[in-house]
Amino acid sequence: MEKVIRIGTRGSKLALWQAEFVQKELKEHGYTSELIIIKTKGDKIQNLSFDKIEGKGFFTKEIEEALVSGEIDLAIHSMKDLPTTSPPGLVIAGVSHREDPSDWLVIDREAFRSDQLFKLKHGAVVGTSSARRKAQFLQYRPDATLRDVRGNVPTRLRKLTEEPFDAIILAAAGLKRLEIDLSDFEIVPLNPKEFVSAPAQGVLAFQTVESNLEMRRIVKKIHHSEVAKVTNIERKILKLLEGGCQMPVGVYCERGPMGHFHVWAALADNWDSPVRQVNFSSSTSFGMAENVVAQLRSSQ
Repeated sequence: MEKVIRIGTRGSKLALWQAEFVQKELKEHGYTSELIIIKTKGDKIQNLSFDKIEGKGFFTKEIEEALVSGEIDLAIHSMKDLPTTSPPGLVIAGVSHREDPSDWLVIDREAFRSDQLFKLKHGAVVGTSSARRKAQFLQYRPDATLRDVRGNVPTRLRKLTEEPFDAIILAAAGLKRLEIDLSDFEIVPLNPKEFVSAPAQGVLAFQTVESNLEMRRIVKKIHHSEVAKVTNIERKILKLLEGGCQMPVGVYCERGPMGHFHVWAALADNWDSPVRQVNFSSSTSFGMAENVVAQLRSSQ
């Protein structure tokens, strides 16, 4: 009897969508799998913003521990939540295709102003718990008041209608994957080259035990190597900056039609500090992350 692949995932609607998506891809290659739901520190602590939660990997640590203990065979993560260094014995064996990497500003209709930047009224209250989003939003709209908003995507959208928010910032990838009805709101996409996304935003990471060669071979069948080339650069920049979810850093990389790499990066010291931005292009990925980091640091 063929072994059933045990997939570890968080229990939110988006995490389950992601895990089920991978299940379908594996099934197309003839593999049977089951989902194991694991609650993480980030799921349990709902009253603090991300920059106030101690440690790294608070959406991933418990899932990684389940891999190490042999409770699961494969972990599915939003790659942007994953620390840049895997725990000993674990490896990212593959990545998914990339969904829209941008952030979207979801606006309450009463706060919509077509003549204002981001089409949002003056002095608006904007919800986000991301230090990166806070820093960049204030750079463009210093008149805004930023308030933390936690919870999964449907919960945050509900808070936009029930609590005194004029808008919230969410990843386009999650909204598109869940096919959420946004007809009650105004949507303003934020260009990832200007309002720079989190490293690897829109990409799923497939993590497994390094010594499990059979599982790694299976994952290679659903791996997108072209996506890995750009996310490797994004995550290397994050690693060189020694950043995690608490650091206000955005990095977005894409390849042009001639194969050249183009990077947009944004960094602040704190969520309420000025943002430094760098745009860098190269025909090769070699040394690119180091160049971008040097430019970000020299502009301090």
